[in-house]
Amino acid sequence: MRITSIEPIPVSIPYSHAGPLTGFGGSSWSKLTYLLVRVQTEDGLVGWGESFGYTVIPATLAALQELVIPLAVGRDATHIVPLMEELQKTLHIFGRGGPTQFALSGLDMALWDLAGKRSNCSIALLLGGRYRSEIAAYTSLLKLQHPDTIRKACEQACEAAFSAVKLHERTEQAVAAARESLGSQVDLMVDVNCAWDLAEALDMTSRLERYDLKWLEEPIWPPEDFLSLARLRSQSEVRLAAGENLSNSWAFQPVIDASAVDFLQPSVTKVGGITEFMKIANVAPFHGVRVAPHSPYFGPGLLATLQVAAACPSICYVECFGVKLQTPLFGSTGLPAQNGRIMIPDGPGLGADPDPDALAHLRTDRN
Repeated sequence: MRITSIEPIPVSIPYSHAGPLTGFGGSSWSKLTYLLVRVQTEDGLVGWGESFGYTVIPATLAALQELVIPLAVGRDATHIVPLMEELQKTLHIFGRGGPTQFALSGLDMALWDLAGKRSNCSIALLLGGRYRSEIAAYTSLLKLQHPDTIRKACEQACEAAFSAVKLHERTEQAVAAARESLGSQVDLMVDVNCAWDLAEALDMTSRLERYDLKWLEEPIWPPEDFLSLARLRSQSEVRLAAGENLSNSWAFQPVIDASAVDFLQPSVTKVGGITEFMKIANVAPFHGVRVAPHSPYFGPGLLATLQVAAACPSICYVECFGVKLQTPLFGSTGLPAQNGRIMIPDGPGLGADPDPDALAHLRTDRN
């Protein structure tokens, strides 16, 4: 079944959260921006994917339009693995990560959505079966900084029955405020976004041990310094997580070989889509490592993460941004319920398509 069209669709979703305007990568986000990928085949069937994302969307969009689409249109949509392998080989000179891999991720995801729709079953069933029908979500708070704001956000997370909360903070004061508010029964994670060298990380982990973290995420700069990460893990009682900046399944091999982390964090919109994600998830149990997907998305990337979570016992939590959306793309599908858990959709493919009215309202290429 041939691919007849691939359409990138940028969307921008207004949101609110507990703190002031903030963001990552050196910018502030007044809205949450995502890049959807719509793939249609000659029988009229449509699949949806998502390519990373946020401030890098113009570069990812260019990679889709200039590199991926000319090579993929006309190809057989049912040959997902061989097609993605061929495209990665052809395009590797432009980078095995970054916008090129982000673009391929969106295409791969859409092809899996098409495969599920064509087979009239969920992607989880195509991957071997549904290990679970729901999963615990952790609310991933944006940067809040002030301890009082952190306490308030954590109280709201408890009221919403979340069993885990993640901070994006770098101070002991912030972590102490969160633990005080959450009590001892709610898991607490801290993501410092590659803030420290080894000496700084050793000092900080010694101070953070008392707060009983589920994990400390990406403590080491640069993120490729797996030996320092492994040394930190061996000299600290704090469990470590990393992987959102690793660009393909092969890039995860050194961190596994170094025994550097307790939790691997592949990102389905960055690492090469579902095909590459599953290579990582399938290897992790053989090394005693859990998988905690990086998934701060509200587009098809979130639904794809839920589908792989349904099929993979090694996945313990799914990340969900701690924000309130003005207009969700999928309504309530894929969002945490009142018990802090997410029901995994069991419809064909990803389990849901974007709401047409919401999509028309949120897309930015026609405004």
